[in-house]
Amino acid sequence: MLRALIISMRPRQWAKNLFIFAAIVFDQKLSNPTALFVTISGFVIFCLLSSSVYLINDIGDVEADRSHPKKRNRPIASGALPIRVAWMVVVLLLALLFPLAFLLSPGFGWIALLYFLLNLAYTKWLKHIPIIDVLVLASFYLIRIVAGVSLITVERFSPWLYVVTGLLALFIGLGKRRAELALLADDANTTRKVLDGYTLPFLDQLILIVSSATIMSYSLYTFSAPNLPSNHTMMLTIPMVLYGLFRYLHLIQVDQRVGSPEDLLFTDRPLQMTIVIWVAAVIGVLYVFPLA
Repeated sequence: MLRALIISMRPRQWAKNLFIFAAIVFDQKLSNPTALFVTISGFVIFCLLSSSVYLINDIGDVEADRSHPKKRNRPIASGALPIRVAWMVVVLLLALLFPLAFLLSPGFGWIALLYFLLNLAYTKWLKHIPIIDVLVLASFYLIRIVAGVSLITVERFSPWLYVVTGLLALFIGLGKRRAELALLADDANTTRKVLDGYTLPFLDQLILIVSSATIMSYSLYTFSAPNLPSNHTMMLTIPMVLYGLFRYLHLIQVDQRVGSPEDLLFTDRPLQMTIVIWVAAVIGVLYVFPLA
């Protein structure tokens, strides 16, 4: 049962919470011990909070998951983790996490509460509304960025990063919906009702629009953000972002890979190498060679 609980908490998806570190990285405060400590603490809180949300989602989706070709093997859907036990863990986590979040920072506490309540609304209603569902999913990434900003004193964090993050999250969400629709075909509306409101051509058009906007926004950030080097060396990271977007599209459209973005991240070596190289390049530009 413990193994089933850990699987249901989806530690792989904790990678999404790394967006909390965006503020401390891009505000060039990685060398500040206090800022680093509170950011790591916020990351841990969001990881456990997101796990409580995943448990609630699996409880609410138990019937739909049982008719899904892959999700029916989830512990709650398969019966490996009793629903009663899952609820007990959720209550214990929430009773611990929210006081810690407000203790860490009042602003962070309210953002954590907003994240949790929006997730509940998404599970109950919003995930069944086409377009709204992917917009809400994208907002979760933005909330993580804002949470990271609330933990430190921000001085040079560019607003462009909110735009880029929102568009990137929207791109990933639309890609996931397309992959699900392509896999399930005629049975799509029986496993995830919202897929009945999408078609492959419609999703392809949305992905084209959002991917173009993402590339343009990131490009504008690299040479217009006030805290970047005046020699525009951050623009050298644009090809890495291009390849990462193209690789993700290749995985879902050509290879027909289906799964959450973090599953693709943990299984695709080219995508992993692209992210590592991009992170190294960003650290180099901001911290090693900050030729302002």
